[in-house]
Amino acid sequence: MSKEPKHPKDFQTLRIQGELTIYRAAELKQALLAALAEPSSLEVDLSCVTEIDTAGVQLLMLAKKTAQERQRELRLVAHSPAVIDVFELLNLAAYFGDPLVIASRATATRSPTPSDARHSNES
Repeated sequence: MSKEPKHPKDFQTLRIQGELTIYRAAELKQALLAALAEPSSLEVDLSCVTEIDTAGVQLLMLAKKTAQERQRELRLVAHSPAVIDVFELLNLAAYFGDPLVIASRATATRSPTPSDARHSNES
């Protein structure tokens, strides 16, 4: 996980790397809440997330709720294939309200899924 300099529009970026799972929940919760305690809004880069479970989803939901309570904007960006799969499975894209865009380097490593095969057969 790395913290990057603020964006011109008073955004700071927090990049989560590796697992977004129960095994890192305490560490990631502390980092997300600390970032939301600052006066700027937060952009969470999910491009390097290799695995996400329900604890990871709960952390992202907590971050969204906390941002709203503190009147901060929270953006989830560069969703990895693992994040997109879970968001689609749980129908969470609308909840977070951010476009689901796969990071360019993650696109090359994504394995086809059964839904990909269905979509390609429809063409």
